Amino acid sequence: MDDTGEQTTLRERAYESFTHHLLSRDVRPGQFISQRRLVELTGLPLGAIREAIPRLEADGLIKTVPQRGLQVAHIDLNLIREAFQFRIFLEKEALALFTLSASDETIARLLKEHRDIAEAAENGNVSPELDQHAQAVDWGMHDAFIDSLGNSIISNAYRVNSIKMRLINQERFRIAGHVRSVMKEHLAILEAIERRSVEEAVERLTAHIRSARDRALAI
Repeated sequence: MDDTGEQTTLRERAYESFTHHLLSRDVRPGQFISQRRLVELTGLPLGAIREAIPRLEADGLIKTVPQRGLQVAHIDLNLIREAFQFRIFLEKEALALFTLSASDETIARLLKEHRDIAEAAENGNVSPELDQHAQAVDWGMHDAFIDSLGNSIISNAYRVNSIKMRLINQERFRIAGHVRSVMKEHLAILEAIERRSVEEAVERLTAHIRSARDRALAI
């Protein structure tokens, strides 16, 4: 690999490592952090960190504050409103296509995953493991809608917004304690998809995302 390719790889690793530590809560929203600390955290050279910073700034994950340094994006009401609005715009279009194009097997798998979790929660089998599984299934369903578009530009933009959404979830609304209600909302969407009813599926998805937004804004 030539020097250019190696530097690109290091820059990408620095970006991915930062987002990993951000979602792992090793770095907290609103925190000020130095380039030296980022080197320690990621284990990557300073050059890679410096090259990753413009991308992190462009994605709204950090910002440079004059005379203060680098600040991790903090969760405020404006970020919540914008992140959820972005989700609605993208997911409505994606869901319309998914409803018409997804295979019966894919829909059946999603329904089974959600029904199994809903049944476990209904029977009182609540645990951190169930919460974690439910969250993964939650994100997986929404990612499947976006991936159905087959558009890498949209998928990348959605991925960045998903990082912000996960930060919002961590700070404002965790699925723990809400598994039954979230699964119920998801099942309403999936059952409309199963009927291949685009209008109903989109309507239920929009209600679901707005409900999550309102819970986040209310705290």
